[in-house]
Amino acid sequence: MVTRVGIREVAKAAGVSVTTVSHALNEATSFRVKAETQQHIRDVAKDLGYAPNRLASGLRNQRSQILGLVSDEITTTPFAGAMIRGAQDAAYDRGYVVMVVNSGLDSELEAREIRMLQQHQVDGVVYARLYHQGVELPGELAGLPTVLLDAVTGNGSVSSVVPDEVGAAETAVEALIRAGHTKIGMINNVDDIPATHGRLEGFLNTLRRHGLEHDPRHFVAGVSDTPGGRRSALALLGQEEPPTALFCFSDRVAMGAYQAAAALGLSIPDDVSIVGVDNLELIADALWPGLTTVALPHYEMGRWAVNRILDDIEHPGTPAAQAQLECPLIERGSVGPPPA
Repeated sequence: MVTRVGIREVAKAAGVSVTTVSHALNEATSFRVKAETQQHIRDVAKDLGYAPNRLASGLRNQRSQILGLVSDEITTTPFAGAMIRGAQDAAYDRGYVVMVVNSGLDSELEAREIRMLQQHQVDGVVYARLYHQGVELPGELAGLPTVLLDAVTGNGSVSSVVPDEVGAAETAVEALIRAGHTKIGMINNVDDIPATHGRLEGFLNTLRRHGLEHDPRHFVAGVSDTPGGRRSALALLGQEEPPTALFCFSDRVAMGAYQAAAALGLSIPDDVSIVGVDNLELIADALWPGLTTVALPHYEMGRWAVNRILDDIEHPGTPAAQAQLECPLIERGSVGPPPA
């Protein structure tokens, strides 16, 4: 039989009162206990395998300590793991668990799933999307604390977290300019989504900031997949005066650009440098040379969304916040100086 370690056992082992242990392990009252005593109590609790009774806590504060995460297709994408892990880690740190449901773009199924989450008395819902896009919240979420993950509403009435699309492009193009490139092409997406517009804005902003002229011949928009990237890159690199570097909308597009360069007998990065967006490791690490790319902060967005919804639950009436998280550059081997 496994004996549950309770607060009394922790108090006895730590040599303090039950009240002191209660304050030390409760974030809301931990300030009442000296920092060194807090750390001692927490170390003892960890050694004993103490776990707080969340059911009792939930009954006291009338919360289930459960959050829902409703997605369209993120559980079927390579980015899902990091996004969900970030949400789960943030929830665990604050004594919550996350229930994940996936609608598969079926609005009727999504409505049933939200009603199911309500039956489980979830305290709030993270409403997530496969990629950064505008959404209309389903009516079933009315009255339930909600935060958008990788999505926004038109009126900004709900807190949301998305990547900084403009900043991502600026980071990518800055890397190419630092390497000495002045003839930089862009392969953009054709879809009417925030990433398409934001990354183009960042591309043009960075060229202007460095006094570089945008050559329309060095810009093309295509389907955001590997075949689309190959077609677009062939059009750019096959010109009489091609760009010496390419900023690609995504890593999949960049993989198509690698294929185009090989077909034209060009070496990366000796003849052409390439930067992508996503840091999709199945592509970026597998290509040779490895693809320099800008990482989308899926883990950090998952953490932000959960922390924000818990802050909203604890402090009702807080104005909605719209966050754009930084996208860091991951340097590999696809960027070098321009050819002589």
